[in-house]
Amino acid sequence: MRPTLYEYAGGDAAFLALATAHHARCLADPELNHPFSHGDLNPAHLERLAAYWAEVLGGPPRYSALPADQTSLLLLHAGNGDMSDLGRRFVECFVRAADDAGLPEDPEFRAALRSYMEWAVADVLSHEDRDAVPEGIPVPRWSWDGPAT
Repeated sequence: MRPTLYEYAGGDAAFLALATAHHARCLADPELNHPFSHGDLNPAHLERLAAYWAEVLGGPPRYSALPADQTSLLLLHAGNGDMSDLGRRFVECFVRAADDAGLPEDPEFRAALRSYMEWAVADVLSHEDRDAVPEGIPVPRWSWDGPAT
């Protein structure tokens, strides 16, 4: 049986390394650094981000246990205006952060990661109006072949 993307990546340590590398890349980006340098960023931001990505990609439900769900993530990012270029930059930082974090270089694995992040950014950008974000959206799941049910 094929491992989950979470298992293939290397588990929790890999996702913490990915979140750390991604955050550093976003801070270094001249456009993305603004939202990532706010003083109101949760002190456990990296751990929460790592838990979220791990859960989405087949790991244990640690993000959902915070308690948090997709609704809380969408509300956090909604209402910030046109972020289409930031979304593109975010995806590119994610792809490069996978290198920085030493994640497996397997092309199929990397394609699944990129595909997930492109979907995730589009999902976030489609929820501009905070009042229109539905309650109780569960954390999505993503597999080698795309969205998992």
